[in-house]
Amino acid sequence: MKIITTDIEGLFILEPSVFGDSRGYFLESWNKNLLQENSIDFNPVQFNESGSAYGVIRGLHYQLNPYAQSKLVRVISGEVLDVAVDLRKNSPTYGKYHSVRLSSENKKQFLIPKGFAHGFSVLSDFAIFAYMCDEYYQQPFERGITLKDEFLNIDWLIPENKRIISQKDLNHPDFLNAEKNF
Repeated sequence: MKIITTDIEGLFILEPSVFGDSRGYFLESWNKNLLQENSIDFNPVQFNESGSAYGVIRGLHYQLNPYAQSKLVRVISGEVLDVAVDLRKNSPTYGKYHSVRLSSENKKQFLIPKGFAHGFSVLSDFAIFAYMCDEYYQQPFERGITLKDEFLNIDWLIPENKRIISQKDLNHPDFLNAEKNF
């Protein structure tokens, strides 16, 4: 597995080695020892999956401390634009985001540490999105940032008239007014 650093500290793209033949393929999607050898501490306790149609945008979600979550995300079927926003107030990249296309074709994964908001838009007809978290979901600590935040100015790669966004996600505050304790 290849571990690729991004322009934001602590945010990594993982490219697994894929072994294929006439039967299909095999890949190792997570290896705790390999991450530890690269000074990455990630101990998942929960595995989640969602299915979404083209135009769906989910996010930007996070949990406050002490229940902040690191996530390792991947696409099992289809393609998404995955986005992580740095919410760590003392970080030189506070308020910056990094996006990456994840697909069943490229098999890339995105490792997002605690202190980041996360979201994705579905670029294919349908996508199955899977992610491991290192902390359990805690509804009272769940927070979000509006997907249309002008400060962040994220291009979700979905035309405005094709976007499918939940009412809950439409009602999140903007970046500057969102509660953050990282």
